[in-house]
Amino acid sequence: MANSPQSKKRARQNERRFAVNKSRRSRIRTFLRIVEEAIASGDQSAAATALRAAQPELMRGVTKGVLHKNTVARKMSRLSSRVKALNA
Repeated sequence: MANSPQSKKRARQNERRFAVNKSRRSRIRTFLRIVEEAIASGDQSAAATALRAAQPELMRGVTKGVLHKNTVARKMSRLSSRVKALNA
């Protein structure tokens, strides 16, 4: 348990950051789920639109420190190749 004033403040800050990051992660997962559902339906135009909407959210996650940039690059690459494969 935090005892010093400094450690109590850090505990409060950590709780706040955890809540903010949790909502950001949830928002990103929602966008990814929409892309996955569009890919599963087989509609390439809907999947491409969903992917374009998800990209800024993923990049925002990188700038805010929620996700690593290579993780987002990998996810975008895999999703875009799956969307592109729907056409073929």
